[in-house]
Amino acid sequence: MSTESTTELVKLSAAEMAAKIKVKEVSSRELVEAHLAVIEAAEPSVKAFLKVSADQALEQADTFDAKSDEDKAQLPELAGVPIAIKDMIVTKGIETTAASKILEGWVPPYDATVIEKLKAAGMPLLGKTNLDEFAQGSSTEHSAYQTTHNPWDTDRVPGGSGGGSAAAVAAFEAPLALGTDTGGSIRQPGSLTGTVGVKPTYGGVSRFGAIAMASSLDQIGPCSRTVLDAALLQEVIGGHDKRDSTSIPEGPRPMVAAAREGMKRDLKGLKVGLIKELGGDGFQPGVVARFNEGVKKLEEMGAEVTEVSLPHLPYSLGAYYIIMPSEVSSNLARYDGMRYGLRVMPPAGVPQTAANMMAYTREAGFGDEVKRRIILGTYALSAGYYDAWYGSAQKVRTLIIDDFKKAFEKVDVLVGPTSPVTAFKFGEKTEDPMAMYAIDITTIPANLAGVPAMSIPAGLSDDGLPVGFQFLAPQQRDEVMYKPAAALEAALEESWNGPIWQSLKTPWLDGLDK
Repeated sequence: MSTESTTELVKLSAAEMAAKIKVKEVSSRELVEAHLAVIEAAEPSVKAFLKVSADQALEQADTFDAKSDEDKAQLPELAGVPIAIKDMIVTKGIETTAASKILEGWVPPYDATVIEKLKAAGMPLLGKTNLDEFAQGSSTEHSAYQTTHNPWDTDRVPGGSGGGSAAAVAAFEAPLALGTDTGGSIRQPGSLTGTVGVKPTYGGVSRFGAIAMASSLDQIGPCSRTVLDAALLQEVIGGHDKRDSTSIPEGPRPMVAAAREGMKRDLKGLKVGLIKELGGDGFQPGVVARFNEGVKKLEEMGAEVTEVSLPHLPYSLGAYYIIMPSEVSSNLARYDGMRYGLRVMPPAGVPQTAANMMAYTREAGFGDEVKRRIILGTYALSAGYYDAWYGSAQKVRTLIIDDFKKAFEKVDVLVGPTSPVTAFKFGEKTEDPMAMYAIDITTIPANLAGVPAMSIPAGLSDDGLPVGFQFLAPQQRDEVMYKPAAALEAALEESWNGPIWQSLKTPWLDGLDK
């Protein structure tokens, strides 16, 4: 049906793919086949996928293609467009491991709510993407199975924990992906790979079927190459779910309309707050330069930019790294060798007790970073330290939430760099956990406050690697950040004479069309 080559097809945006499906210029099966071909060519160097579900994706595509025009008209705009899924999200019949040995071989008997919605929308699932084990990391170096490489430089990390989803989208292995964001795990990889990453308002997307890391912080969200694609995907997966006690009762906000309005590049009347605390030491000069250029573009489109202070923001890193490990300690206690997943029995000569079996199972099943966070969290929750550590961190969290509320009384959106650094080389920070944790200083505040946040490409740094520009909006007002994000994307692409990925070398695509 399609007259376009594989390379031409996969370089379309998801919205463009959907438009071609609608007018029957391409079928869903052709799109799936094109992306499977790229996955086969790219995976030896990118390693974004833990599991490719080719048969299921083709079957889902054929089911969609067989529907009548009348039935297709009832489906969301992205119907028929394939998508990749972070392996932190449960998929019926497809192995789900959270990139951990302790869940190796586990095939869920049910789908997460977001997966049910994607299937109902006729969107084929290409497979499960790699991550830091149980989403604990900032580089995807802590997967129990493989290390994902950044498509911009395969000697560098793609960010984390959702490096697999971001790398798959950046490498054209998938037009869209789902990630989970606990402290920046969608946005930070987006920044490092030149893609769009969105953390919705906490509770705006159901967490039912998302393997829990830190329940008060986790949020499923979209990964894409354009702001409009992210908006389209967020409207598909968002909405109330009675199976998630933290789910917001109201439905998705009008994000697609806001993104399309933003593409007109008129921001007159929009008040933008420049976060005073997100800058200075630790920020690469190229990151700061691209961010300042983005701010200037917003002003040129009519936005009113003022500096805003969130005085307790510097304490967010400390608060997060007490709250998050505490919740990790609690959530990961269920992996005990008793109910599902790995079971390791004590060796001969060691008493064959339940306690010993749990100890040997957890020793074999969890990696170093997961163990580190379990120990930190258990300590923070222990008798005698609970009030001093966990209780104090929750008080700081309240102060940060109040900072955001006060800031949004003055401005419509807040902006700052998504990551203080560009993609770093493998092994550069793994020996210094504190240095790795510090990278999250720009993204963590949004999770502590539960506000929506988005990273879009801001250009390339002096080292030729992508830089991210972050927007933050008030709770339950996700659409507010989509308009300026789409406007800035359009303005920057005009100055670059096209999208940022034009600068990306893709040797894995060479020869696909011969």
